[in-house]
Amino acid sequence: MLSNSLSAILLSSALLFAPVPAPAQSAWTSLVPDSSLKGWEIVGDGLWHVLPEGILIGQRERRTAKHQGWLYSTRNFGQFDLRFDYWLRHGENSGVSIRDTSRGRWSTATEHDGERTPSHIGYEIQILGAPSAKYGTGSLYLFQNAKSGHERFHDWNSMEIQVRDNLIRVILNGHVIMEHPGDPNRPKSGPIGFQLHDPHTVLMLKNIQIRELAP
Repeated sequence: MLSNSLSAILLSSALLFAPVPAPAQSAWTSLVPDSSLKGWEIVGDGLWHVLPEGILIGQRERRTAKHQGWLYSTRNFGQFDLRFDYWLRHGENSGVSIRDTSRGRWSTATEHDGERTPSHIGYEIQILGAPSAKYGTGSLYLFQNAKSGHERFHDWNSMEIQVRDNLIRVILNGHVIMEHPGDPNRPKSGPIGFQLHDPHTVLMLKNIQIRELAP
């Protein structure tokens, strides 16, 4: 029979090395639940609409558009999983902003500052309509290149972005293509944004859903 002191030591060791429970997850919820832009704000000169079939489309007036246009959630998010389907025309440029506490303020024509765009304050996950040798689709812009070869051009793609305090992971069409611990000096929460990088880009999105993790 084990002595009481030995039993206590073994119990303490078991507790010390027991796995830490993962944060509780909520259910997946739509970020466009009623086919409207409720819960979103337009930053810049983008033209955003939700089509009757639930597709969110963003574009710009080519003759007058300058710098970037964004669509930002009015809510902030900390740790979460974001998933959506997207479609871009060939050669076009978009991205997903996370944890940008400026909400794209410095990326538009009125107060443009190239050193304070969303990718310099929070993070931007790149979405491109063509192959790129540097910072292709799924890359954490300015930080980490993504693995190439899993995107589908001229077609719908499914992307999931998993955001934790010490990890950003991108899954494209079922393949993990990028992981990065993030910058400890950057914000740990902020809004979600979708980018129109230039006057020519037309972005279509559908099935935009989020699953939040408990603090």
